[in-house]
Parts: sequence; C-alpha cells; structure tokens
Amino acid sequence: MPERYNVLFLCAGNSARSIMAEAILNFKGRPNFRAYSAGSHPTGAVRPEALRQLETARVPIGGLRSKAWREFSGDGAPKLDFVFTVCDNAGNEVCPVWPGQPMTAHWGVPDPAAVHGSEAEVERAFREAFFILDRRISLFLCLPLKTLDRLALKRELDNIGFTMTAITRES
Repeated sequence: MPERYNVLFLCAGNSARSIMAEAILNFKGRPNFRAYSAGSHPTGAVRPEALRQLETARVPIGGLRSKAWREFSGDGAPKLDFVFTVCDNAGNEVCPVWPGQPMTAHWGVPDPAAVHGSEAEVERAFREAFFILDRRISLFLCLPLKTLDRLALKRELDNIGFTMTAITRES
C-alpha cells in the first residue's frame, strides 16, 4: 500500500455531498490522504449551503469546485487508491461507475441539494449529510489499511456504508 492514498468521491452533480466529503477527508486525513471529488454530470457550481456547513465545522474550503470525473481518468490524473460513490440509490439517483483497479464502495447519502422547503429544512438536510459523511470518513480513517488484504478491506469499506445507511434510515 502507498504512503499516501488518493481518494475520489463521486456523485452526479458534484455540488454538495462529494464536495463536503473531499473537504472533510483533506482536513482529517492529512498527510496520509489526498481527496478529490467529481461528478458524472457536474453542475459547475458548489452549493453555498455546503460551503457554509463546512465553514461552520471549521473545515477549510479553499480550492473546492464542481468538476467532471473525466479530470481523474485521463493522462496526468492522480492514481486513485479508493473511489467512493455518495449518491443515494434509495432516492432513485443514478450513481456513476468508476472503471479500473481502485478499491470502490458505495456510501449512499441523501442529496441535500434535492431538498425543497424552508431555509431551516434545507440547512438541516446539509447538516445531516455533513454528519453522515464525517462519521463515515472518521471510520474509514480508523481502518488499518496497511494490514488488511484487499478482500477484507473491500468488506470493511462496504460495511461502513451499509451500517451507517441503516443507522441513518432508522433514525
């Protein structure tokens, strides 16, 4: 396993969930992790509610931008060790598929950008998405990556997404 791991968070729009995940992992995982985010159909803009949530949690937001996954598949792109999809299959949202050899897992998170309601309801949706991602990333950072074989690691990554999704849906 490498000394520094490159992680890509994927979703459709790359405006909220994957952006927050990128920022959280870059903040909590340094210097051993470098996170990126992208979308299969990027909106081209980061949701201001996502940036506010990150700022409230004191997570740096410099350099965050909505981008297409093609940036990470061509020449000169970083070699990816992990790819996590964060779209919500339960919400009938289509998740992008990442080809190649990185470890992959699906960590479905309800899309806060899809919430329409009062300002408080939208803010709550972004806060909840942030906390789900923050907990999953914290669990991921606790894994003994260097000592787990590929199959065991895949199982653990899937369990983080499955267990946290079950807990979130029950509450």
